[in-house]
Amino acid sequence: MDIKRRLSRCLLVALVLGAPAVAHAHGMVGKRFFPATLATDDPFVADELSLPTVSTLKQRANGDEPATRETEISAELSKRITPDLGVSIAGSFLVLSPEGEKSVTGFDNLELGLKYVFFTSPANETILSIGLDASVGGTGSSRVGAESFSTIAPGLFFGQGFGFLPDSADWLKPLAVTGQFGVAVPVQQVTTTTTVNDAGEPEVDKERNANTAVWGFSVQYNLQYLQSYVRDVGLPQPFSRMIPLVEFAMQTPINGADSGRTTGTINPGVIWFGRFVQVGMEAVVPVNSRSGKGAGFLGQLHFYLDDIAPAIFTWTPFHGVLGPTQPR
Repeated sequence: MDIKRRLSRCLLVALVLGAPAVAHAHGMVGKRFFPATLATDDPFVADELSLPTVSTLKQRANGDEPATRETEISAELSKRITPDLGVSIAGSFLVLSPEGEKSVTGFDNLELGLKYVFFTSPANETILSIGLDASVGGTGSSRVGAESFSTIAPGLFFGQGFGFLPDSADWLKPLAVTGQFGVAVPVQQVTTTTTVNDAGEPEVDKERNANTAVWGFSVQYNLQYLQSYVRDVGLPQPFSRMIPLVEFAMQTPINGADSGRTTGTINPGVIWFGRFVQVGMEAVVPVNSRSGKGAGFLGQLHFYLDDIAPAIFTWTPFHGVLGPTQPR
């Protein structure tokens, strides 16, 4: 694990120091606007707030554990340190409702993030970034499953618009994809639990904490891009500010008993965006029986703080006030 940690640090430093970066607006590369996605992480850094993000999905019964509806209410605050480097902090409140039993509530572990945009191409509508996320063990409640150990996850993020396509494929120009790939590495490889049985004797249980590939992508169709840069089809508000999309949020254990057994969801939905805020709603469809039972829901209210009050929210100790990131 020490080798993996050193490699991720070296990669981050090398890209920060050696790669050329092009300044970009919030969620924009050239003419392309990318919204903040709900189930997967987008490749941008910005001054923004997601409050609240609400999701609910029912998990199937497993052994002695009954089927349980999991509801999560979360918030995330992101802040730019430089035009291309940002940090974030996020927290979640969980409600677990087992069938026929009393609900259990509590906070999940605190989440911290660091992200750096190392490449943009406005002409090709391309953006690449790297990041490092950390789940801080012991900051949440064990009764809702918050782990006692921390997890660190280096990752790569991308965004790609298709506005460069020829006019013969103009209906495909509003398409865009974003995606992420990372590996979540627990800092504690084995969790040891000691209990006392009915005879008063101690019993020791050891559970291996697997490394997990965290990956996913979104496919988006920007109706504003269609009307502004391809063909005005006469869509009225609010439809002209909508982005229909499908997100694929997956995770695959790399080692351990469940190695190679992918779980995740497919999330069709729509995002409406304005100048200062966006609203997103998605259905949550499990990809297999291990991922959930039936369809769930995911919704988010997202604020563009860097455009709401740029003099306040875009100040940095290194660059002063970065200013609004969308043209006024």
